Amino acid sequence: MANTLDLTFAALADPTRRAILTMLLEDDMAVTDVAEPFEMSLAAISKHLQILTRAGLIEQEKRGRVKWCKLAPEALKDVSVWMEGFGQFEAVNLEAFEKFLAAETLARDESL
Repeated sequence: MANTLDLTFAALADPTRRAILTMLLEDDMAVTDVAEPFEMSLAAISKHLQILTRAGLIEQEKRGRVKWCKLAPEALKDVSVWMEGFGQFEAVNLEAFEKFLAAETLARDESL
C-alpha cells in the first residue's frame, strides 16, 4: 500500500495533474481536449497523463485514432482509507494549547 500511496501523492502534488483530474470528473476526454486549456506542449501533457496513469488515477484507451482518458476514482480508495486513520484525533483546540504554553512558560520562568 505504501508504494501506491507514494505514487498517488506524487501524482497529486502537481497542480496541472490535479486540474486534469478535475476536468475528467465531467466525462472522458480525448488527450487533445485535455491539453487544450494548458499552455504547454502535447508532449508535456502526455507526460502528466503517464504519471496519472502509473498512479492508477486515470485510464487511457485508444478509440480509433484517438487516445481517450477516463478517471479511475477507485484509485483514491487507498488514500481515503489512509487519511481516515487521522480522523481518530480531535481537532486541536488552539486556545487551550496557547493557555497551556503560557502556563508552562510562566512556571519555567518562575523556577529560574
